[in-house]
Amino acid sequence: MEFEKIEDFQSKIKRVLVSEEEIKAAVKKAGEMINSLYDGRPILLVSILKGAFIFLADLCREVTVPCEIGFMVAKSYYEGTQSSGIVKITMDLQQDISKYHVVIVEDIVDTGRTLKDVMKLLASRNPLSLRVIALLDKPDRRVVELEVDYSLFTIPNHFVIGYGLDCGEYYRTLPYIAEFSEE
Repeated sequence: MEFEKIEDFQSKIKRVLVSEEEIKAAVKKAGEMINSLYDGRPILLVSILKGAFIFLADLCREVTVPCEIGFMVAKSYYEGTQSSGIVKITMDLQQDISKYHVVIVEDIVDTGRTLKDVMKLLASRNPLSLRVIALLDKPDRRVVELEVDYSLFTIPNHFVIGYGLDCGEYYRTLPYIAEFSEE
């Protein structure tokens, strides 16, 4: 995807679904929930890159319990707006997670394939506990059985961009979540 003018870039932003202010308030509440849930016990926040990095950065600043950060790359979208259905783990955690309460920080749960594969992999490594916090949940798109422990927003079946979510690597830096216009 290339843009000749800024107007071309902006024309793909159909409408804002979740405002910057709504995101900030929900992230603060999610941090408070994590703090009360773990009550001082060390946790490992695992971000699924690239989409969740902005959410993780804001969330970890709201977490006051001792925490470490880990990163994984799991892909099922490759240039377009449709999931390929094939999940690849292209970067894995380096630390032993058996002494941690692991919280997967996910940007969006759509079909559920990627997250289910990541959860299965991490569960096999025997963490003290394993939970998932998702910025966005699209339950109408689920093709696998999967429950998210905590989601900040449930959204309809639209391809969304902003706040870490992209289309062709663009739009991640928008401070809000918007519907992408495929026209």
